[in-house]
Amino acid sequence: MLANQNILDQELCALLKEGNEKAFAEIFNHYQALLFDFAYKRIRDKDEAKDIVQEIFVRLWNNRAELQIKTNLRSYLYRCVLNSVLNILNRQVIREEYVYSLQQMINECTQQADYHIREADMEKLIKAEIAALPPKMREVFEMRKKEYLSNKEIAFKLGISEQTVETHMKRALRVLRMRLGVGVFLVVLFLLS
Repeated sequence: MLANQNILDQELCALLKEGNEKAFAEIFNHYQALLFDFAYKRIRDKDEAKDIVQEIFVRLWNNRAELQIKTNLRSYLYRCVLNSVLNILNRQVIREEYVYSLQQMINECTQQADYHIREADMEKLIKAEIAALPPKMREVFEMRKKEYLSNKEIAFKLGISEQTVETHMKRALRVLRMRLGVGVFLVVLFLLS
């Protein structure tokens, strides 16, 4: 039976090369369902499987004059379907990798944006708490932490004793630690040191 089908396929291919539409219709009617099943079993998408088979037959008709089948028509058509399926699967893998990398980039951007927002909020909070310190205490604190002056230099500039500078600093740090909490307070010390 298979030998008879091969002989029939060879005759149909010869007629197809000459542009015989009946030969093409015979090939289509014989292989269309088989090729659809073959494609569908591999990609599990009926519409995609139909498109593959239709594309194979369109190419078969459009390239009929140059048709060079080295094995038999059945093998040739199955190989065409398999190549199309593999191309689709490769595109799906590439698409999935692209979507995954895009999602990773979005996640990283979101995390960075969240970090910057939290950082800005924390900075506003710290500045507000420093601004809320009593004026002299705030002045001593800022000279020490922002201008990097020593107790002696601050005492000289403000005309107060070094002991008073040290007392203002201790009180400022205690107030900030109480108002900001230990975690944020440590950030203040890190940022301002």
